[in-house]
Amino acid sequence: MRAGLVIVAFSLAAFAQQAMFEIASVKASPRPVGPDYNNQLKVSLTQLIGRNVTLRRLVSEALGMQMNQVTGPRWLDENEYEIDARTGAEVSRERLRTMLLTLLAERFHLQVHTELLTTRAYELTVDKGGPKISPAKRGALAVSNGGFPFHGGMRQRADVIAVQLTISTLDDPTGPGIGKGTPPVVLDKTGLEDVYDLAIDIRPEPGADMFTLWQRFAKERLGLRLERRKSLVPVVVVDGAERTPEANWVLSRNLPYRSQRNKALHPVVAGAAS
Repeated sequence: MRAGLVIVAFSLAAFAQQAMFEIASVKASPRPVGPDYNNQLKVSLTQLIGRNVTLRRLVSEALGMQMNQVTGPRWLDENEYEIDARTGAEVSRERLRTMLLTLLAERFHLQVHTELLTTRAYELTVDKGGPKISPAKRGALAVSNGGFPFHGGMRQRADVIAVQLTISTLDDPTGPGIGKGTPPVVLDKTGLEDVYDLAIDIRPEPGADMFTLWQRFAKERLGLRLERRKSLVPVVVVDGAERTPEANWVLSRNLPYRSQRNKALHPVVAGAAS
């Protein structure tokens, strides 16, 4: 329900020149694989590598949102791309996202605006006793205690929760859980910026829905709260983009595209509607 619609415009023009990848290659995937296997994205402090990623996935990563918070033409989910972008030095996750957004403006001529919608959503916050999890140590191997292994930040965790909330209540807890429908919006409001390694061990129970199970797991194991409430949810609208990215600029044989730091960028964000 669109109660209280607010349109917000933002621009990277003022600092885009200082937020560019040192080297980046973007091209159409030679073998599209479809929604069951696409959107393989690996992000570190020095690089971003994507295989068969859609533009919707890239925009959501660049803006730190879930994919269902990005709207636009149907092809955002159909066309798949290969991306290999390197920073040249370690940067924060936030700066890497800014670099990605600049790259999308430069290569896809991306134009977007953001709408704030008051709607029903889920919020992930820190419980009153504080978090019960510790950041992953760099270089350490993740330890699994029998559950589903997870490595990532709180926004990625919110993505996992959103998908699992589509699983219907199971009459037979020994049967497989199957998600149906569009994942709901799960907002990360924990303020936790670190990366975590842990096992997600949620066992189905007769008559219990996934929201109840995740509420208990978040509180008892993670020190977090998962609540359902009316929230102000940002939604990114893609106003314009090219389906075929600009060709890689080859400096010499076997070298990918390198950003031109004095190149005038295409605008990223369209003006706000009146």
